[in-house]
Amino acid sequence: MRVLAAMSGGVDSAVAAARAVEAGHDVTGIHLALSRNPKSYRSGARGCCTIEDSNDARRAADVIGIPFYVWDMSEEFHEGVVEDFLAEYASGRTPNPCLRCNEKIKFAAVLERGLALGFDAVATGHYATLRTGPDGLVELHRAVDSAKDQSYVLGVLTQEQLAHSLFPLGDTPKPEIRAEAGRRGLLVADKPDSHDICFISDGDTGGWLTEKLGDSAPAAGSIVSSSGEVLGTHEGTHRFTIGQRKGLRLGHPAPDGRPRFVLDISPVSGTVTVGSREELRVDGLNAIRPRWCGTEPAVLDGPEVRVQLRAHGDEHRARVVVQGDHVDVELLDPASGIAPGQAVVIYDGTRVVGSATIAATRRTEVGA
Repeated sequence: MRVLAAMSGGVDSAVAAARAVEAGHDVTGIHLALSRNPKSYRSGARGCCTIEDSNDARRAADVIGIPFYVWDMSEEFHEGVVEDFLAEYASGRTPNPCLRCNEKIKFAAVLERGLALGFDAVATGHYATLRTGPDGLVELHRAVDSAKDQSYVLGVLTQEQLAHSLFPLGDTPKPEIRAEAGRRGLLVADKPDSHDICFISDGDTGGWLTEKLGDSAPAAGSIVSSSGEVLGTHEGTHRFTIGQRKGLRLGHPAPDGRPRFVLDISPVSGTVTVGSREELRVDGLNAIRPRWCGTEPAVLDGPEVRVQLRAHGDEHRARVVVQGDHVDVELLDPASGIAPGQAVVIYDGTRVVGSATIAATRRTEVGA
């Protein structure tokens, strides 16, 4: 097969490209330029959008012995990921930009361009595995290394996208990948993993949102208790997310001395509601915009499944009911700090069934 290897400049994508070559594919390395001015997003080793990352990817391609190109995806990335991130936070929701990048860029814009150029698949360094199911469809499964499993952020991929994807690392623990990179002579073998949001240069999400939203940023407002008592003020609801504990700046503790957490965000009224850890617990979710990795289930109603609500979160036992474009999730294992805008990814064992965007949560009554 003719394969595009998406090379971020990190160790995982470099080894994935090398393994694709070793498997006999005709491989071309590409690095995605996600900003016309890389330093406007992130600098240093914490992200995947820098000039240094591009140079690291090029050096890895030279060692592997494959052609290498830089593709300018800055316009698509800004419109599909950054603008979406801004709009979601301004509306009081908490999006996952990595998931959106996979949906809109790596397995949509890149794959579309690749297929048009005669390539058959895109290989990435994601930790997940692919299998052919009994019905002949391509199934997405968890990686062997549960600590590095990235199937959650791939839960937006459709059957068409999975059929043109390769994940060469899914059967190998991360420490072995670094050791393999060293044996292959790849200089990125010891490069730190990227983390945080790749396009926010200093990790200050609230400050970055304030700058980018400008006059359209939500106005200042009140911080109130779950009983309605005004406890303080804030500079804009976009600076908060459900479950947040730090940065509330209330100046005085709760009457019982226990920490307060953000329970609810209302950009319209400018109100941020805080309360106890117990009040964060939810036992149900309403989700929208489902995306199925295989055939769309006519009904997913009753059988116990597993769901994951954060990129590195725990599994929760759940019952899921699908009605068209709406998904109702009853959590048999209550979760904490779940925010609208996040994704719920549905699993059948290790297989990813699909995902949906959380629109609302149902909160367990304290003491119930």
